[in-house]
Amino acid sequence: MSWDIEMEDHSNEKYDVLLDIAQHRRTCRNFSDKPVSDEQVRKILEVARWAPSGANSQPWTYIVIRDAQIREKLFTAYCQIDMDLMWWMEQMRSPEYRHGGYSVECDDPDEGLRIKQTRHLWRDAPVVIAIVGDGRKQWGTVLGGHTMGLDQTHLTDSLSNTSLLIHLAAQSLGLTSQWMSIHTQAPFKEILDIPEPLIIHTLIPIGYPEKPLPPGGYRIPLDDLVHEEKFDLSRHMSNKDSLKRLAALRLNTRGLYKPMVKR
Repeated sequence: MSWDIEMEDHSNEKYDVLLDIAQHRRTCRNFSDKPVSDEQVRKILEVARWAPSGANSQPWTYIVIRDAQIREKLFTAYCQIDMDLMWWMEQMRSPEYRHGGYSVECDDPDEGLRIKQTRHLWRDAPVVIAIVGDGRKQWGTVLGGHTMGLDQTHLTDSLSNTSLLIHLAAQSLGLTSQWMSIHTQAPFKEILDIPEPLIIHTLIPIGYPEKPLPPGGYRIPLDDLVHEEKFDLSRHMSNKDSLKRLAALRLNTRGLYKPMVKR
């Protein structure tokens, strides 16, 4: 059975709209300063709050950040703290496997540590939505949905669900977005006055692209992703092939993250 079928075989107006939104959603790296209205933000969050969550616990709140000084503080914290952490983590990989955004053309760690991308990234996005999670609300679900610590599986799953709906809702309104995973809680929680035991899950800059985004995006063919009844072991990727795939991915995308400069 072929899973890569023509979409006309499943003509359905609502499905076609959803597929079109998913296919055309693109991550924006450079935003214009064109404003986003309060009504647009409200519509996005109205969709987001209908995301599924364990035991319908709805463990999320949203912080809408428009103030330029607060956005600048968040951006600076990301570049100076989160990016430094990720730079060190990437150094655990051999150079050919390192993410292009954290590759450094020097051998001195002290020289290479203080780097940043020359692009503004999400600095100019007119609005940023912070997704905040409260693990206490998630206790309504079964204990099997919990792990030790505040990043309980059902909590992070639920926050990911609401995050995805934000991206799709933004796309449906003609906007674009980016997601910034937060790895170092303290600086961002301090900037946004987020108390314990809450966590900040994601920052989502939203706005209009600085220039038109390229159409479409590559996805693995559906036939290569679907197994019927059981996993087809003949299609299982070996560890050796997975490393080859990673090296090819890094080689193809590394140029997108240049030039990089020391800060």
